[in-house]
Amino acid sequence: MERIILHIDMDAFYASVEQLDNPDLKGKPVIVGGTSRRGVVSAASYEARKYGVYSAMPIFQARKKCPEAILVPVRMERYKELSRRIMGILESFSPLIEQVSIDEAYMDLSGTYRLFGSPEDLVVEIKKRIKNETRLTCSIGIAPNKLMAKIASDMDKPDGFTIIPHDRVSDFIKQLPIEKVPGVGEKTVRMFRKMGVFQLGDVKRLPEQLLLKEAGKFGQRILELSMGIDNSPVVPYTEAKSISSEDTFPEDTNDISIFKKQLMIQSEIVGQRLRGKGLKGMTVTLKLKRADFMTITRSLSLEAPTNSSQTIYEYGLKLLENVDKSIKFRLIGIGVSRLVDPNEPRSQLSLFKSNELADNSWESAEKAMDSIKKKFGKDAIKRGGFWDNESGIK
Repeated sequence: MERIILHIDMDAFYASVEQLDNPDLKGKPVIVGGTSRRGVVSAASYEARKYGVYSAMPIFQARKKCPEAILVPVRMERYKELSRRIMGILESFSPLIEQVSIDEAYMDLSGTYRLFGSPEDLVVEIKKRIKNETRLTCSIGIAPNKLMAKIASDMDKPDGFTIIPHDRVSDFIKQLPIEKVPGVGEKTVRMFRKMGVFQLGDVKRLPEQLLLKEAGKFGQRILELSMGIDNSPVVPYTEAKSISSEDTFPEDTNDISIFKKQLMIQSEIVGQRLRGKGLKGMTVTLKLKRADFMTITRSLSLEAPTNSSQTIYEYGLKLLENVDKSIKFRLIGIGVSRLVDPNEPRSQLSLFKSNELADNSWESAEKAMDSIKKKFGKDAIKRGGFWDNESGIK
């Protein structure tokens, strides 16, 4: 049976939602992101993209490129609400839906698309349903595998669709610019161009040893893609691999009291999310971004899994001790990874360790705090540490 994979990508999702909810923004350059100069662009409307504004660009750069842009804050709950509605629409066409972000997903239509007519009929129906029920537009790609479907969804934006049938895959690969391949960044593009690779199809001409030497494991992946091979399945559900929280400072700083304050707030957020999902983690990671945007990460593996905000904070402080604080930083964050279900048998997690006893002493108190916050709001209760003068937290 031939595989039929669809990739759907909502058009400038965050910005389009803002224009939907506020008609005064329609047709205007809209930037969604941090409302200070220190923030970054989360999304840009197509009107703003014409000026060279793109996601992850620092706000101050975006304002230089498009001074007339309208800056609006992120409203994640609203985006999640519409995302759930969109995914619900997709599930009415196929049970095999892999949501890869808040605004994009893959669908495996193999053996089911004939229920809805031709691929063209199916795409038109999906786009129509989404437009009627959310008043938002999307772009869709259909191809024999996930790679081609994702590339196809980006070829006719916004509000378009592209279909790559099986018998066109080879010709498509020959003509596809190497920089259009997902995972190929600027550095990799420069490497390939030095080797005479400009289209994906050119990769097949390279000696395999040279490719693996220059590109490592990705070399094998790109070789398979150049032959149209991508057997990646559409996975309906993927467990969260990590939970984290990070913030950009109003100004670059190396003030340890500010670091501690932010770490405590972030540890509380991460711990609460872990407890809400019924998960614990085995690794705590500290993330810092320097003023020149270089990122530094430090990690520690725990003796036993935790979802205690206090434990996460304490390990964050340990990691902070090994950072050169003469350098000023623009961002700090903390995360927990190697997530496990604490209800699994003890033998599948770890041996009983002393720090787990400490976790248990905090567990009841932190769960009670979570319940109070859920009922009365996040500011209803705070840890004593928030008024710890020694840490500079007020």
